[in-house]
Amino acid sequence: MKPLNSGSEALKRFKVLDLTRIRSGPTCVRTLADFGAEVIRIESPPGLDPNEGSLGGRETYDMLNLHRNKRSITLNLKEPEAQAIFNQLVAQADVVVENYRPDVKFRLGLDYDTLAAINPRIILASISGFGEDGPYRKRPGFDQIAQGMGGMMSVTGMPGQGPVRAGIAVADSGAGVFAATGILIALLERESSGRGQWVQANLLHAMISLCDFQAARYLIDGEIPEQAGNDHPFATPMGTFKASDGYFNIGASGTNQYRALCEVLGRLDLRDEPRYQKNPERLKDRDFLNAELNKGFATQTTAHWVQALNDAGVPCGPIYNMQQVFDDPQVQHLNAAVPLKHPRRGDIRVLSQPFKLSRTPSAVTFTQRDLGEDNDAVLNELGYTPDAIAQFKLKKVI
Repeated sequence: MKPLNSGSEALKRFKVLDLTRIRSGPTCVRTLADFGAEVIRIESPPGLDPNEGSLGGRETYDMLNLHRNKRSITLNLKEPEAQAIFNQLVAQADVVVENYRPDVKFRLGLDYDTLAAINPRIILASISGFGEDGPYRKRPGFDQIAQGMGGMMSVTGMPGQGPVRAGIAVADSGAGVFAATGILIALLERESSGRGQWVQANLLHAMISLCDFQAARYLIDGEIPEQAGNDHPFATPMGTFKASDGYFNIGASGTNQYRALCEVLGRLDLRDEPRYQKNPERLKDRDFLNAELNKGFATQTTAHWVQALNDAGVPCGPIYNMQQVFDDPQVQHLNAAVPLKHPRRGDIRVLSQPFKLSRTPSAVTFTQRDLGEDNDAVLNELGYTPDAIAQFKLKKVI
């Protein structure tokens, strides 16, 4: 049987063992799977994982979106026979990805030194909450904890509102993307050294990194950023404004864009005001200026202003709910959602990869496999007989 993969040519020569759960690890592995790596997802046999079903079941929208393009086998890694099977897979693999707490991998024999003794070319990618060492290494990591400790919640929300979390799992997803980047760098380096290495990512550092300019603002200038709501911290008019039927965003931080904005509104007085010819001066009067602009915006719909301002070269866009996002013609042109067929849920759509390669694009070809659906096929590939596989099932090795 030909190993299942997405059909993309980019990474098809690589085999990845996926031991991950929740979001950060699956996000990492999904990138590799969508670009053609043969991914074998390794899960606990039914009834052995105390967290089984804790996220709402196997066929939730989240699981189906995260775990497409992956084969599924079950291994009880606490059993020596399962460990032996896993070690055979490691010997043939290129990458192992896990997001256990740092101490767990050592108890299970999944640490880098142990894996490298089996296969010196193996790349182990570990994603944790706070890092593989240091005072917080044993703490469980969750996205919102990292959002708070990484600084993002302190700059999100309206001034004086108190801390506000993002509506998406920023730290989880960021750590997954950074881990995938590290894996690809390690694979490239291996071409010259012939050796694997240990790639590490964590939610806390990912969150700090994603704060980027706000973090640099403190590190370089010593300023502690505060909440700015929907306004840009130091540029205006750049933020959220209100039309007759709802809100939209404007990014007119440059003086030429500001002047064009005023012309569209017919506010030549604001355009020509000497104090408003440079951004720092406009920033001093932001509250007044925003109020004056909103008077004009209240006379027409969001669609009117989005069209008129973009036509004038002023960056502007609507604020969508998720249905509106995927109804947008540009989003459809980008193929941000791709169709899949699920044996029980029928026709579904999942997110595509947000970057494109001209010759070897990503592909999404099959939905999440049933738990252990590929046990027989994978074990046959390793040389196990049907009788041996039946015994593994009886003893709950698989």
